[in-house]
This record gives sequence, structure tokens and C-alpha cells, in this order.
Amino acid sequence: MPSNSHTFYPPAADAQPLSVYTERLTKRFGSFTAVDAITFSVAQGEIFGFLGANGAGKTTAMRMLCGLSKPTSGCAVVAGYDVARYPEKVKQSIGYMSQRFSLYEDLKVWENIRLFAGIYGMGKKVIASKTEQTLAELGFEAERNTLVKALPLGWKQKLAFSVAIFHEPEVVFLDEPTGGVDPATRRKFWELIYQAAERGITVFVTTHYMDEAEYCDRVSIMVDGRIEVLDTPKALRQRLNAPSMDVVFQRTVEKP
Repeated sequence: MPSNSHTFYPPAADAQPLSVYTERLTKRFGSFTAVDAITFSVAQGEIFGFLGANGAGKTTAMRMLCGLSKPTSGCAVVAGYDVARYPEKVKQSIGYMSQRFSLYEDLKVWENIRLFAGIYGMGKKVIASKTEQTLAELGFEAERNTLVKALPLGWKQKLAFSVAIFHEPEVVFLDEPTGGVDPATRRKFWELIYQAAERGITVFVTTHYMDEAEYCDRVSIMVDGRIEVLDTPKALRQRLNAPSMDVVFQRTVEKP
């Protein structure tokens, strides 16, 4: 299958505004091209799976989209802002959660919420009222003064996700958010993702769990810095005559 890295991939719903748009987005480190002219778009409220094997370039691409790394060439617009020209505006308009670091373990539950809400520029009164709302929605009222390090992993993840979208960002980037937890907890976490998408928050997620790729509206798979395939999970299974997204992934990244 030829590479589609220079193809424009339309969003799932053409009438929806775009939360993420890239055109020939490229990142080079010396002579090495980590991200090679990728072009795609993501609609508002879409759950978009961004997949690839280790070293495929997805983390580098995500760093550019989050305003943390400047593109070598091409362009990317996130939440209405050019990532190269307005990286700070991008950072204020998005949420971010990673498997490795999302919360301060030695702070209490409510202190983590207040800290991150303050970073995003929310006012004290709004923070106070929404903190109570968030704790109630999570069933964490009795844990407000608990140190985060004392929470079970699944609870930490729910709290980290709620903190990432506390300021109602246009886009939330989730980098391997469910790593290391059991399938039942992962399914509960995805219920929170669906609720966020229903409120119009665009969810841009990387995962190594191919069953989670099935939950996405559309999925892209990067190979050697390029987007090799991008479509709905159903369409990708049909195109590659694959019974599951796990087989789709294997056939895409392991092709000769």
C-alpha cells in the first residue's frame, strides 16, 4: 500500500468546525525526519485515535500540536491558533494528560484541581464552585483531602482526566492515558471520554490498546513519520480484510 502522508484526510463530519488541522507538518532533527509532511484534520467533538509503533513519530507530532515543539516546515492549527506563531495560546486552549505525569502525588485531591485550574487562568470563585461539582461527579467528596499518592491507579486516572478538562478546553490530548490498568477500569475511563466528546471537547488520544482504537470515531496509524492509513475503525477493518484493529495495526506497521 503506498503511503498517504501527503493526502488530505477530511474530518468525520464535514459540517463540523475543525479543532485540529495540519498541512504537510514536518519535524526534522538534523538529517533525521521524525514527522514527514503529514496532513489531516479533526472535527470538533471527534474522538481521534493517533496510533503508531514506538519511534513512528506520533509523540513528536503531538508535541508540535501542543505547542511544545516548533515545526520545521508545514503548518498546524489547533483550537484556532497556529502552533508555530501562537504556542502559548495553544497551550491555554488545550488540555493534556499523559500516563507518566499528570498529577502531583504529594498534593491533596482538591489542591491538584486548584493548582491546574490556576495555571489555566481560571478565577478563584469559578475554581471553588467547579471543584465541588467535579468532586461530586467523580464521587470523590470523601477524598477531597486525600493525598493523590494514596488513591488507587484507576481513581488517579479519572482525577487526572477531570483536571485536564476542568477549564473546558477545545481539545484534550491524551498520551497513553490508560497504561497499566485493568480492562474494566479502562472501560470506565472511556465513559468519561465519551461524556467529554458529547460536550463538544475534541479528544486526541494515543494508545497501545487496539481494543480502545475501536472506541474512536477515526483512527490514524503512523509508520516512519508518515500517516499510513486514516479512517473509521470499521472502514480500516474492511479495507485490510481484518477481523480486528489489532490485525489492522499489525498489517499496517509490519508490511514489507
